[in-house]
Amino acid sequence: MTKVKLVNLNKSNISKQISSKIGFSKLYSDKITDNLIIILKNLINKKSEAKIKNFGTFKILFKNERIGRNPKTKVKYKIISRKSVTFSSSKKLTQKLDKLL
Repeated sequence: MTKVKLVNLNKSNISKQISSKIGFSKLYSDKITDNLIIILKNLINKKSEAKIKNFGTFKILFKNERIGRNPKTKVKYKIISRKSVTFSSSKKLTQKLDKLL
C-alpha cells in the first residue's frame, strides 16, 4: 500500500495551479479564484445548494445547538447553532479520482 501525501487546498494553491497550467499572471489567477468563490457563495445563499455538472454539489448544512465537552478538562460548554458548507462529488469526478490513485 502506497502512502498518499495530503495537500491542503487553499486559494493561493488554486491560483498558483491556474497560473502555472494556463499561463496567466499570478494577479489575474487570484482574481479568477476570488470570483469563482464569490459565485459559489451567491449560488449557495440563493438556493442553499449549488450543483456543478460532472463536478459535485455544495450544500448548506444547518447544525443545531448542542452541548460540547473539552476532553482534557471535562468542562462542558454550549456550542451555538451554525451553518456549514458540505461538498459531495459527482460520480464522474469520483471515478476520475479513483483512476489517479
